[in-house]
Amino acid sequence: MLDEDFLKEFGFRLKLYRMRAKLTQATLGEMIDISEHRISQIENGKCNVTLKTVNKIADALNIQASKLFLFERE
Repeated sequence: MLDEDFLKEFGFRLKLYRMRAKLTQATLGEMIDISEHRISQIENGKCNVTLKTVNKIADALNIQASKLFLFERE
């Protein structure tokens, strides 16, 4: 998987779980102390995230961090 595809897939899964939790990008950002713009960038596969941020996201969404990495294989 290319890095670009990896980031897009991660972002897709983040958005999926954020929407299931009925959170806006702004609300999630406030919960983990990053900007709404940064959440948007992550969801659109435009930037990398640290493992620390992944852990914060998972905690805020009340999921295991590994769920954000369970990509569909072609």
